[in-house]
Amino acid sequence: MRAAVVREFNEDLSIETVDDPICPDNGVVLEVAACGVCRSDYHGWTGGHPKVQNGSIMGHEYCGTVVEAGSKAKHKVGDRLIAPFILGCGTCVACHTGLSNTCAHQIVPGFGTPGAYAEYVAVPYDHNLVHLPASISPALAAGLGCRVTTAWHALTDRANVKAGEWVAVHGTGGIGLSVLLLAKMLGARVVVVDIVDEKLEHARLHGADATVNAANEDVATAIHEITGGGAQVSIEALGIEATTNASVECLAILGRHVQVGMPAGSGQMRVNMRAIYSKQLAFFGTRGMPSWKYPDLLGMIERGDVDIRPMLAREVSLSAASGELRAMNGPTPPGTAVITDFQH
Repeated sequence: MRAAVVREFNEDLSIETVDDPICPDNGVVLEVAACGVCRSDYHGWTGGHPKVQNGSIMGHEYCGTVVEAGSKAKHKVGDRLIAPFILGCGTCVACHTGLSNTCAHQIVPGFGTPGAYAEYVAVPYDHNLVHLPASISPALAAGLGCRVTTAWHALTDRANVKAGEWVAVHGTGGIGLSVLLLAKMLGARVVVVDIVDEKLEHARLHGADATVNAANEDVATAIHEITGGGAQVSIEALGIEATTNASVECLAILGRHVQVGMPAGSGQMRVNMRAIYSKQLAFFGTRGMPSWKYPDLLGMIERGDVDIRPMLAREVSLSAASGELRAMNGPTPPGTAVITDFQH
């Protein structure tokens, strides 16, 4: 099969012909229809993730059609499926209590096992996979990936956002834009922070109540003024020290910070603990979403309760993925890229 392979960090992915994946007994092989290009992939591409090495095939935001099923698989050939990026084992305590995104035995294609920057991907633990409604295109489904799902889990399960609350979101990539769209659906008021005017204008066009350009003004001060005392919830969507501290500092007393952005490298950063202590803040980490929540989210999208189409900026070829990753070295345009052409 054709695949994009990591050979040197920060260099173009190598387009190679590699062996087709072996079908796991407890899973399936999908013919990949679409795969998102995510900032987590960027961290791997730059050498910032220990499970991405020479020879890795990245890609964890994918959907496709089953072409082979193992003897213990839950799905059959021909099923059109979407996958959460965290594949829980299904048998541990975390999985049995509905917390498959915290499974100690989890598998994440693209980080430790071959991912979906390829024509085919092997998916063990296929009980995590969910049937993709016919009304949702593969490109849009891949755009859900770890962006919309992670944002939904962060807002509803971690922060427990309520209608009328102010939500601040720091960074308007895939996660940040997802937070905006979903928080507005929940009835929240949203202030969006970025350093790119084009992305801030894009956010305003899609419902942001206010925006702050972090390159031109102090974020915490601006948000306190906009919200009349600070946001009740703040979502950090980049994984860097500056935005993490801005997220903590912009909160009102008893506010809730949710760390969505994946810290790269060692993961160490200096955080304003005085703000956390003095304002009695809650500090949540979050990663992914349990697979059982997918049908409800897909149902909301099907019914038109939330329109996630603004997230999908462009469909690209497999060989163009390198350019998308390289662009993440600096400010990026609004929306996300999804690989839909695996032949070029």
